[in-house]
Amino acid sequence: MKKKVSRKAKRRFTALTCLLVAIVIALGTGFFSNWAIIIENKRQVALLSEEYNEMVDKQKSLESEVTKLQDPDYVARYAREKYLYSKDGELIIRIPESDAEDE
Repeated sequence: MKKKVSRKAKRRFTALTCLLVAIVIALGTGFFSNWAIIIENKRQVALLSEEYNEMVDKQKSLESEVTKLQDPDYVARYAREKYLYSKDGELIIRIPESDAEDE
């Protein structure tokens, strides 16, 4: 024997199905939008971590330079090399770097 489904039951089933589909769509869009945000945040964390490591290396380099600049002998040698200062009786000859060696 077949049971006859009433019109009221069909409407109730259709309404529940529509409600269930709407809930699934809402949860799905929320999930995928959050997933996209998570992926973007992970990418940003990787970039910032790399930038942080570069800044830490630069800070160590600058701290080393500060320590070296405390030494008067280093400052004198640095000034002679960088600004072409010379001691008495010293002759400075600057040799330009050439790109011919690379070829």
